[in-house]
Amino acid sequence: MTAYDDLMAQERETQALAQVAGRLGWDQETMMPRAAAEQRSEESGAMQAVLHARRCDPRRGDLLAEAEAQVSDEVARAQLRHIRRDHDRAMLVPGDLAVALARLTSRAQGQWAEARAGDDYAAFAPVLAEVIRLKREEATAVARGRDLYDALIDDFEPDMTATRLDTMFAEMRPRLVDLRARALEREWPALDAHFDEQAQLRLSRELARNFGYDFARGRLDMAVHPFSSGSGDDVRITTRVSEHDPFNCLYSTIHEVGHACYEQGIDPEYRLTPLGQGVSMGVHESQSRIYENQLGRSRAYTGWLFERMRETFGEFGLDEAETFYRAVNRVHRGYIRTEADEVQYNLHIMLRFDLEKALISGDLSTDDLEAAWNDRFEADFGYAVDRASNGVLQDVHWSVGLFGYFPTYSLGNVYAGCLYRAMRGAVPDLEVHLSRGDLGGATSWLCSKVQVHGGRFAPAEVIARACGGAEPTAEPLLEYLEEKFGGL
Repeated sequence: MTAYDDLMAQERETQALAQVAGRLGWDQETMMPRAAAEQRSEESGAMQAVLHARRCDPRRGDLLAEAEAQVSDEVARAQLRHIRRDHDRAMLVPGDLAVALARLTSRAQGQWAEARAGDDYAAFAPVLAEVIRLKREEATAVARGRDLYDALIDDFEPDMTATRLDTMFAEMRPRLVDLRARALEREWPALDAHFDEQAQLRLSRELARNFGYDFARGRLDMAVHPFSSGSGDDVRITTRVSEHDPFNCLYSTIHEVGHACYEQGIDPEYRLTPLGQGVSMGVHESQSRIYENQLGRSRAYTGWLFERMRETFGEFGLDEAETFYRAVNRVHRGYIRTEADEVQYNLHIMLRFDLEKALISGDLSTDDLEAAWNDRFEADFGYAVDRASNGVLQDVHWSVGLFGYFPTYSLGNVYAGCLYRAMRGAVPDLEVHLSRGDLGGATSWLCSKVQVHGGRFAPAEVIARACGGAEPTAEPLLEYLEEKFGGL
């Protein structure tokens, strides 16, 4: 056994334990009894203590240094790159801080859910303030002189910075605002009927399979905030149901299937290794967004879906495929990010990006957050937030400490725009196949170009390689949106 072999054996055990810890989070959001919250907080903290100790084990550092001096294989070097990054970061974070964060965010998630249900931000603000305090402490430990918010972004999108995102968003915002203004001048059809919950879930499962999700290695459950969890042979998805808005259920499912298919599509040789999961949240989001939007909301695919909707629900008030296509892509006033149309979605992200930068820098306190959110929303969207669950309490992310995560949603949209441009040139008769409900060509291309690689390449490199070497920019996304919604 070489040092590399010993190190990888240790890593497989650590990765397996991390999957178990993730399963605790999945259970908490889907099936855990409400009264178990405090106990789950202790369980999460205990798992984090074990994981942190393994990541900081001096033997790990010794094996890593030996392996780095011995290994030349490209895949092995990529494994070591991830292990070095993880090891160096873990060594900077005190163990008691890692455990405290795990315990606190487990508890805060439940408090967020209760506050959201009661539209009571004041009930959530104290625990959010504590989460932010610990996240600032964590960022200070790992920043090593960098900006604190950049240190948090780095957890989700390695080597990305707030400055680069500010530049990208400044390019995107005026064109999105102009497109929104033109779109809102038009009339858009909307659904106005009752859609049976169980029928929605049956159709959601069909669509999940249609997009390539393997139920032998996964399952679909309900959650307040849809998410995907796991990797390899255990990748689970969730959705939610509104009996007057089946698109919420159907497109949440397709979105999470994009995440799940990324994890299921990774080379099995990488399973339970650092390469055996998506390389970044931006690349991950590129898969969920291209599944949901460029494919799932396309004129071709919605033509097929329209017929499946009529077979499932009977007549529901829209009598032709083109009207249904416009309803699926309706540009409308609304509060909720996850229900936003493609034109306005990134404006929701920019709002959160600016607010959480201010929270981490200390320029904004949790006491003032709700008012700051409401003021910014009204300035950006032109109407007032009516209640906290439609505003500052709508997303779970801050309760579980995911600061620096939100901008990766827009970055994922940018990556998806680049991938879609390349896909249209690479997949023959793409729209013909989509019109038949056949996603095989599109999803196979994404798997071979992006998903199979897991963490082997750096995030921007994954996208550039898939797109023939072109560096990712926002232009393909903006052109796609202007072409699509200009035509609508």
